[in-house]
Amino acid sequence: MYKSELDKHIQNKTVSNNFIFFGQNHFLIDMYATMLSNIEGANRLTLYHDEYNFQTAKAHLSQASLFGDTNLLIVKSEKKIPKKELDTLLELCVKNSENIFIFCYYGSDHKTYNNSKAFAKYNTMNVRFYDPKPYEAQNILQHLAQELQIQIDKHTIIHLLNIHHQDLALCANELSKFTIYQRPITPKDVDALVFGLHEVNLEEFIEKLLVKHDILDDLANLLEHAEDPIRIITTIASYFTQLYMFHIYIRIHGAPNATEILGYNPPKFVVEKKAQQAIKIKPKQYYKIAKLLTQTELQMKSVACDKEGLLFSSLIRLQKLL
Repeated sequence: MYKSELDKHIQNKTVSNNFIFFGQNHFLIDMYATMLSNIEGANRLTLYHDEYNFQTAKAHLSQASLFGDTNLLIVKSEKKIPKKELDTLLELCVKNSENIFIFCYYGSDHKTYNNSKAFAKYNTMNVRFYDPKPYEAQNILQHLAQELQIQIDKHTIIHLLNIHHQDLALCANELSKFTIYQRPITPKDVDALVFGLHEVNLEEFIEKLLVKHDILDDLANLLEHAEDPIRIITTIASYFTQLYMFHIYIRIHGAPNATEILGYNPPKFVVEKKAQQAIKIKPKQYYKIAKLLTQTELQMKSVACDKEGLLFSSLIRLQKLL
């Protein structure tokens, strides 16, 4: 099934109660999972990556409710769920129409879940999300802007997309910054917030670092705009510290609570993005990354060295640790 087909089912209120989302665009996977799981009063359980446990997932969908509440299970993972386990979870949704199961698969083996016939008996909606076409990305951002009560027109959205090379996730992340304005957003506002603040550029840079994109040109651009190598390394260290806090909280409580972790509550899609980034990294990786960043910062501050060269080499090593 394609995204357009799912949209028609949502519009016609004919969606199933179990879903498998996969494909190239993880932002859309998360967006639709959030949309379809927005159920007031649901008995909700979200299992991130290595948190998945079949017995826990099965028990959640098997439990009865005295008040007819929905048992909602969301699994987000780069690993496939073994077929027998997946079949069992889907079957529990067939037996109880009040159950809802959403499996967000971030792996690359799309063939496994791209076969509608394999899941037809469960009435499963298995949806493959491709990177959106420009007009689709524009419509998605316009919808998100309306939810955030941001006044922004099509031309300004196109300008934002062009700045971020059509990266929908980065553009969506930018939208929350425009809530400070109680007036229509202009391309000049976009330029001021995207290009005018080093913090924004650094955050985008770190997100590319996390997904192992080629960062050399972006890093050179940051340094050309007078960004200090020490500040870059300390900002990256702070970002990973924040991710580690998310990681620990999720392991203890099962789901993130941004207010308790950060002291404030950013938009929901930002919290989910942080949670996904955090749980993908294992504790041993956090230790090695923290050690590398601390040593790099200490070396930059204590000895005469080529700080830019050290920064380049350290971040290349960091990507190898991820």
